[in-house]
Amino acid sequence: VKAIAEELGVGFLGLGFQPKHTVEEIPGRYRVMKKYMPTVGSMGLDMMFRTCTVQVNLDFENEADMVEKFRVSLALQPIATALFANSPFTEGEPNGFLSMRSHVWTDVDNNRCGDLPFVFEEGFGFKKYVEYMLDVPMYFVYRQGHYIDVTGQSFRDFMEGKLKDLPGEYPTIDDWEQHLSTAFPEASAGDALSWNRKVRLKKFLEMRGADSGPFKSICALPALWVGLIYDEAAQKEAMEMVSDWTEEERAYLRDQSKCKLESVVGEEVRVTRMAVVGEEVRVTRMTVVRKEVPKLGLATPFRDGTVRDLAARTLAISKEVVASGVTPADKLLSAFETRWDGSVDPVYKDVMY
Repeated sequence: VKAIAEELGVGFLGLGFQPKHTVEEIPGRYRVMKKYMPTVGSMGLDMMFRTCTVQVNLDFENEADMVEKFRVSLALQPIATALFANSPFTEGEPNGFLSMRSHVWTDVDNNRCGDLPFVFEEGFGFKKYVEYMLDVPMYFVYRQGHYIDVTGQSFRDFMEGKLKDLPGEYPTIDDWEQHLSTAFPEASAGDALSWNRKVRLKKFLEMRGADSGPFKSICALPALWVGLIYDEAAQKEAMEMVSDWTEEERAYLRDQSKCKLESVVGEEVRVTRMAVVGEEVRVTRMTVVRKEVPKLGLATPFRDGTVRDLAARTLAISKEVVASGVTPADKLLSAFETRWDGSVDPVYKDVMY
């Protein structure tokens, strides 16, 4: 990546949020969304032009497996946000968050962002997700090389040929897949069912809760999720852990994860992954309950040999963050206050690929 970037005269930063430049200074695209976003939230343009996540896409075996994986990944997504928090600067100054990128998502568009409480309700499956997506407001329809603005209209109306700007026009499967990519939950199901809601459902699940970061952390993130939900025993343990969490408790974790690691994996309210530290810690109405569980997660998906060794080494990055309480963002803030002498400019050297 570095060699190609140097040849093109560009660089890639391992950060979750643009540390220096304003929205107005960044070249624009997304004509339809750029016009619509400010009408439904205060930080939509920040999301479009200044944030960067790392997306982990994982398959599921069947509908029941999708439901369990979706629930686990939605409930535990704030842990990934906290462990990989890496966006503490905005326009050259500390912004008060460890993950500004995560904070941005709190006011982008409530019609398509945030938690999905119905995922945790009895009877959830593909049908309920489809019903939800049919009513998520559309952005555009792509026809003959042009993006036709249909913002605010529903895919349900499109199915009936009732879009006011395209009367009598009916959707294709490509239209549906495009529409699925415009919902932003905490987790989503991939190729066709859902942007940050941080997990999105399509033909696979998209984990979207972590800031972009250096190469090692980018490798650690999928190792973490694979260890959790690609091993049947680990997934069952995780599901048992989160099964009785309330919507309010999940919201609390989401709110705390962008601010400080201690609130999520520290002593104040400790919610750690069994795949990382080998113990289950439940938050039940803010009461800490600990229970030892087996260390699981790497044997089945990674088998043996080089790939498993790589996964174990990269997963150690997450363990280090849990043990020390120091996130990537904390390290950047420390550098800003000391060797960077109060300037973010060195970030373009220190965290560039």
